[in-house]
Amino acid sequence: MAYDEALAERIRALVASQRGVAEQNMFAGLAFLVGGNLAVAASGQGGILVRVDPAESDELVETTPAEPMEMRGRSIPGWLRVEGPEVEGDDELSKWVERGVGYARSLPPKR
Repeated sequence: MAYDEALAERIRALVASQRGVAEQNMFAGLAFLVGGNLAVAASGQGGILVRVDPAESDELVETTPAEPMEMRGRSIPGWLRVEGPEVEGDDELSKWVERGVGYARSLPPKR
């Protein structure tokens, strides 16, 4: 499944005013990186992938509709999958994008 181009465009609009944002095809989707660190991606499996502080992963999974991102059958702390109503509305999508951009910006830039 290809990523949702309309969703990618909505993410693009939300990060357009941010400095240091780049786009890259990643995880069969379109990733938005800040300082070389993945912040958020329109996923090829639907919805978005959001990078968050790994220490907050479990709480976000318990208190929001986010699910752990799984790769090769295992969850990766700090990487969440968010789908459905949580990304359909602009306010909801904006909150997740801001969370991902904020965390990516807190990491040392990659060269």
